[in-house]
Amino acid sequence: MPAPTLPKSVSKFTVSQPGDKNFKLAAIDPADKPCSSGGKTDDRVIVDQLALDLDVLQNRFWADKRFKLLVVLQGVDTSGKDGTLRHVFGRMTPLGVRTAGWKAPTEAERAHDFLWRIHQAVPAAGELVLFNRSHYEDVLVPVVAGTLDDEAVDERLAQINDFERMLSQTGTVILKFMLHISKKEQGKRLQQRLDDPEKYWKFDPADLQAREKWDAYQAIYERAIRATGTPWAPWVIVPADSKTHRNLMIATVLKKAMESLGLRFPPLPEELVGVKVK
Repeated sequence: MPAPTLPKSVSKFTVSQPGDKNFKLAAIDPADKPCSSGGKTDDRVIVDQLALDLDVLQNRFWADKRFKLLVVLQGVDTSGKDGTLRHVFGRMTPLGVRTAGWKAPTEAERAHDFLWRIHQAVPAAGELVLFNRSHYEDVLVPVVAGTLDDEAVDERLAQINDFERMLSQTGTVILKFMLHISKKEQGKRLQQRLDDPEKYWKFDPADLQAREKWDAYQAIYERAIRATGTPWAPWVIVPADSKTHRNLMIATVLKKAMESLGLRFPPLPEELVGVKVK
């Protein structure tokens, strides 16, 4: 399976070589806007058009059936995973598009290897699957909780690389996005959930506990991204303090990657050529 083609504008935000020692998460400004061509209003208009373009591409993707597409959305609490699903993918025809959200593994899932539950949710031929969080949670969370030592972390990251390589070799295009927000912006968004009655339901006290471990999460994110950014499953770090830019960057990358596949509608079967419906 060829590696997905990405826009040149995101090259410095892309990690596609495992063990890239030059990658530093802190060196990427969450307020940066590499894909923006104007203000928030202009970006929003472009995102709306890109969403329509992606709907057309997804329809062709579903008909083509030569590929599978897995989009991974990772990020700390409030980084915008749900918003991305709504604004970037919300125009797509539901047929052939599926979302999988990942929480703490159940008792039955813990009885298997950590990738067992993930493998059951990967896309079939022609399908686009969106991961809201992903298999990376099974590295990030236990490391911060102190239940996974260095040797086990290295083993899991190597297993993830092997797993993603296998998916790629069997026809899956993999795009991984890390929605990168600042601690200040996260605090602002958490406060909005506490202040707005329509957002009370979104607030989870556990988010405050995770926020206290901000530095630990940033460190393991950097380690995981450095180890698992590969040609067949690259990471794109998305500056996400701006919600509109976040959507714009992800939609831009996705459109370029899908266009590079040379998608086509299948020809009419020979036995149907010339058939007239009466």
